[in-house]
Amino acid sequence: MDRETVTLTGAPETLLATLYGRALDSRASRSILHDDAADRAVRRIDYDFRRTGITATTAAGVALRARQLDDWTRQFLAAHPEATVLHLACGLDTRAQRLAVGPSVRWVDVDHPEVIALRERLLDPPGGDYRMVAASVTDEGWLDDVPADRPTVAVFEGLTMYLRKPDGRRLIERITGRFPRGQLLFDCYGTAGIRLQKLVPAVRRSGATLHWAIDDPRELEGWHDGLVLTDALRSVDMPGLDLLPRAGRVQMAVLARVPGLRDIGRILRYRF
Repeated sequence: MDRETVTLTGAPETLLATLYGRALDSRASRSILHDDAADRAVRRIDYDFRRTGITATTAAGVALRARQLDDWTRQFLAAHPEATVLHLACGLDTRAQRLAVGPSVRWVDVDHPEVIALRERLLDPPGGDYRMVAASVTDEGWLDDVPADRPTVAVFEGLTMYLRKPDGRRLIERITGRFPRGQLLFDCYGTAGIRLQKLVPAVRRSGATLHWAIDDPRELEGWHDGLVLTDALRSVDMPGLDLLPRAGRVQMAVLARVPGLRDIGRILRYRF
């Protein structure tokens, strides 16, 4: 089997860390996400995945975060069977394949052109009304081509921290201003997470830089009339932490007791 050589750098390279995390989780005896497609993709890529620094503990954390966003997306689609999903900075995530959405859902995967080209080579399309958009999520033009005729859920995992705050605000304003109603589902870092970024091997070794910290999720409610925070799950309180390896459970218990660190990361859900 021919293997794909990957030459991504900076923030796009970090998608390989999350891909590898889901692959390692799929190999675990107590897999959280069961993302076998991620494992197949990893085996086709010619890349030294040791650069990611992903361990069994961090792989389980990646899987728990993805599972939570999957669950919220699934809930939205159950309430709105004919919806649009904007999967922003999709990387090599197999969310569309994992959720196995029906033909009534319009699914849009968006990422840089080199990432979309890699997706086309490595991942099987999920079928249905599925399309890929080769653009930066901060580009102004791509959103105009997505019909604004349905409830819309925007899911963006591992994105906000790489944006600068004005770009993040503009993205949220564009989405909430274009579609009639929907939800925003995404993860974020607090100030401590941004300050400690060099301790994350995938960030340090790729040369990426994290910028935007969200310490007060309610601040974003002021960015659009009708935008309401409905859930703010701290990483240290995420459902399923009992599935982490023992070292990970201990680490989370310690972080939860340190005021400066307990808000290091969150998963947020807004409705608009």
